[in-house]
Amino acid sequence: MPYRRTDNVRRKLSARRDAILTAARTLASDGGIAAVQIAPVAERAGIAAGTVYRYFPSKTELVAELVAALAQAEIAALSKAADAAPGPMSALAAAVATFGARALADRRLAFALIAEPVGQDVDAARVKYRKALADAFEMRIRAALAGGHLPDQDPAAAAPALVGALIEGLIGPLAPKNGEDPAKQRAAVQALTLFALRALGVIDARARGLVVQTRIAG
Repeated sequence: MPYRRTDNVRRKLSARRDAILTAARTLASDGGIAAVQIAPVAERAGIAAGTVYRYFPSKTELVAELVAALAQAEIAALSKAADAAPGPMSALAAAVATFGARALADRRLAFALIAEPVGQDVDAARVKYRKALADAFEMRIRAALAGGHLPDQDPAAAAPALVGALIEGLIGPLAPKNGEDPAKQRAAVQALTLFALRALGVIDARARGLVVQTRIAG
C-alpha cells in the first residue's frame, strides 16, 4: 500500500510539472520568451504561483527547462523522419524539411527557442539546442558522404553552417513572411531544403528530385 501511494504521488508530481511546462509553452508560442512569467504560467496551469516556484525556483530555471524539453522534442521529430527515409540522401532531405516545417508551423515559438534575445542563462540552454541540431545534421551528412552521395567536405563545418542558413531563412528577421498559408509554408520549406542540398554539393536535378520525394512532416 505505501508503495502505491508513493507511485501515485510521483504521477501527480510529474503531471503537475508537465502542466506547468505546457502552460509555459503556450505562453511562449503566443508572446515569446518574455511572456513566460511565473504568475501567468500558474494561472494557465490552474495552480498557485507558489506551486510553480516549488518546481522551478526562478523564471530562468523554468524557461531553461522549457527550452530543453522543446529542443528534445524537435530533435526527436527530425530524427524520426530521417530514420524512416529509404536512404542517406532521403534521410538528409527529410531531416531538413521536417525541421523547416515544424519551425514554420509555430514560427513564434521557433524564434523563441532559437533566436529571441534572452538572458545569458537561458541562452546557454539554447546553444545546446543549436549544437544538437548541428550534430543531427552532421550525422546525416556523414552517412551521405560514406555512401558516396556527396562531394568530399568537412561535415563538422557544413552542419552548423546549414543550421544557420535554415534559421535565418525560415524564422530570422530577414526571412519571408509566409503567414499561416499552408501552401506558402510548404513552398518555403521546399525552397530551403533545395538550397541546403545544393549547398552540400548535390547536383540540381538530383536535389530537386529529393525535394519532390520528401514527405514534409510537421
